[in-house]
Amino acid sequence: MLIIWKRFFNLVYCIKYIDNFYSENPKFDSMETMKGAFLPGNSTVVMKDVSIPEPGHGQVLIKTKSSTICGSDIRAIYREHLGKGPEAYQNKIAGHEPAGQIIQEGPELKRFKKGDRVVIYHISGCGVCNDCRRGFMISCTSEFRAAYGWQRDGGMAEYIIADEKDLVMLPDELTYTDGAQVACGFGTVYEGLEKIGICGNDSVLVVGLGPVGLATLMLAKAMGAQQLIGVDTIEDRCKIAIDKELADHVFLSDENSLKKVLDLTAGMGCERTVDTSGHTLGRQLAIRSTRKWGKCVFLGEGGTVEFNPSPDIIHNQVTIYGSWVTSIWKMEELVERIVRWGIHPEDLVTHRFTLDEVDKAYKLMDEGKCGKVAVVFDEEIR
Repeated sequence: MLIIWKRFFNLVYCIKYIDNFYSENPKFDSMETMKGAFLPGNSTVVMKDVSIPEPGHGQVLIKTKSSTICGSDIRAIYREHLGKGPEAYQNKIAGHEPAGQIIQEGPELKRFKKGDRVVIYHISGCGVCNDCRRGFMISCTSEFRAAYGWQRDGGMAEYIIADEKDLVMLPDELTYTDGAQVACGFGTVYEGLEKIGICGNDSVLVVGLGPVGLATLMLAKAMGAQQLIGVDTIEDRCKIAIDKELADHVFLSDENSLKKVLDLTAGMGCERTVDTSGHTLGRQLAIRSTRKWGKCVFLGEGGTVEFNPSPDIIHNQVTIYGSWVTSIWKMEELVERIVRWGIHPEDLVTHRFTLDEVDKAYKLMDEGKCGKVAVVFDEEIR
């Protein structure tokens, strides 16, 4: 009889726990829908009505507040679907640079809770491979790896489901659009700059002044670089860097670009150089502009590069780094330091659109003549 009563009270406790859980985390009606943006691959956007998802074990439902557009989405999804296999775009809601607020908790959360402001690390790795245990889910090769906006639904929708392990807390000092920028672009830059090191003695050259290049100038300046030089082939991008006072010298690339850099550095070149262009000529300029014993990092994706090993790197003792995105712990560190430095990644956003204007946002980003483009929801404009 005692055993029966114990089982009865355990059942009552479980029912009460479940009731309390769902009263604090109400479910959406299964018939409720939201708008989501999909990229069919022909430089267009398709809006669809989809069901609002429910968070599962260790997951949260996030109200999207801001979602920025990455150049990789333009190159590999918007224009045409590149790549094959499990890493290819799988007809999911687009957007891998979202930030928002948790509005519903799934069971068994360990750290985050309803009401928290969060950034989403845009690759959800398996969690148990060596790369994931280092925090570099971007490098996970498991079949369970899934990128938001590529293999699982992303941030170009009113709500997004995220695994708790993929979240970074967004401080109150930063806006949601600040956070969306951290999600990929600024994290990628920070990792690269940490690899080559930046200090107050350094002259830094940034080749390519798209959103990643502009972020490089902003972070290098915050990290104390003594002299900042920016180069691009597009006048509009150079103008953004000038107008936002991100660099000491900005010029259009031409056949005299290397001479211009050397003239600005007493013929010695820059201690640190960064290529974000992904173009062979841009990479050559970065390498040949690097001072003896200096360091160069490639951030720009794709393309090729041709250089002469002996005169370009061996004789000058130049070190070239490759850097791909960042780790989640570095993202947490970056968020903290952005607050400390008093900078706002949002300042690099030149255009904002609402979700129903998302086709215009992708088209503008594809033209390559703007800064960062953001799709904002109900965020207050700072």
